[in-house]
Amino acid sequence: MKVLVLGGYGLIGEAVVGHLLGEGHHVTALGRDIRDAGRRWPAVRWVAADMSRLLAPEDWMPIVAGMDAVVNAAGALQDGPRDRLDAIHRGSVVALVVACEQAGVRRLAQISAIGADPASSDVFFRTKAQGDEAVAGSSLEWAILRPGLVIAPAAYGGTALLRALAAFPGFIPAVMSRQPIQSVAVSDVTEAVSRAVSGSLPPSSALDLVETDARSLADVICAFRAWLGLPQARVVPMPAIVGRLAAAVADGLGLLGWRSPLRSAALAALARGVTGNAQPWNEVSGHPLQPLEATLSAMPARVQERWFARLWLLKPVVFAVLSMFWLASGVIGLARQDAAAGILVSHGLPPTLALGIVLAGGVADIVVGAAVLLRSLARHALTGMIAITLIYLAGATVFAPDLWLDPLGAMVKTVPALCLVLVALAILEER
Repeated sequence: MKVLVLGGYGLIGEAVVGHLLGEGHHVTALGRDIRDAGRRWPAVRWVAADMSRLLAPEDWMPIVAGMDAVVNAAGALQDGPRDRLDAIHRGSVVALVVACEQAGVRRLAQISAIGADPASSDVFFRTKAQGDEAVAGSSLEWAILRPGLVIAPAAYGGTALLRALAAFPGFIPAVMSRQPIQSVAVSDVTEAVSRAVSGSLPPSSALDLVETDARSLADVICAFRAWLGLPQARVVPMPAIVGRLAAAVADGLGLLGWRSPLRSAALAALARGVTGNAQPWNEVSGHPLQPLEATLSAMPARVQERWFARLWLLKPVVFAVLSMFWLASGVIGLARQDAAAGILVSHGLPPTLALGIVLAGGVADIVVGAAVLLRSLARHALTGMIAITLIYLAGATVFAPDLWLDPLGAMVKTVPALCLVLVALAILEER
């Protein structure tokens, strides 16, 4: 079959793409930035498009034409510079459904969310439900699949946070640690999608994809810690105010383009519990979905998983430290420009040139220190930091080599700062 997967490089979407390819289907996948995905999955025909801009049936027609089935695995957690939930979850899906009907697409599998409710006060759950309503009101052979906490070999967002908390040194901090959670293996989700695409699910199916029994968030994190091979640690419940403060900071970072799973939408989802009704799926499939223990044992953790878990919470610290370091360097340089220029003059540079170098350097430091906080500019800012540092080291070596022997180590300390920039570049990617 010819199958279109929306959100084809996301946590669920990429697994669906791999599963459908393994079954011999011809897969087309859609996403906003498809460069890396195209290298990973050369057998897929990739379409670069932003769903939030595909709000009319005619926008979708060239994409869905000739398709036998469509899988919508696209979604976002919260509004931000890169995400508009109403457009992604509702507006684009309404237009997609009409386009599929007009183009003769037979089947549509909609990946929704546990707790989707058109009456919800939370925009994520409300818009998800509105998209589901558009699918359910169509003439297509549709299936709405609502996964619980999806566990996959890949991790970002909430599943990355769980791994990071599980690897926390000494103890495990957790907000709302008693909230019930039902997980699902991404392999079970892809199997359900495959059944929807092939038409082997009952017509007009709306199914929760969850393990049979719920467990507390604390138990889930402890299971991840054991999976990582780390010693047991006590779960320390954090006061609600800690969660609210973390969500406020994360929401602020969201305005800068960073997609933190600690945002207020995620806390709202956790507050209601991630639970569904496993019975309808059990009846349709004839077997329950695998429990968390079986899911984790099927994907053993190795050193790369431990590296990821330990580095994940350090990522915002690394970027914050770099920003403060470069901003402070620039501000201090401008505030004490005469003293800084005096060092250059004492090594033979003309006063005017020395002052110009100090002013340019201070401004450059402030620019990259501020730009690294913006997700869209972070890579450019880090590259700029490397270039500025190398120019600084080269210039100092040529014009003031004695600075390398400074007892305060001003030059020597620049090298580990440069190494931290390289670390930031290495961990910049989110998926």
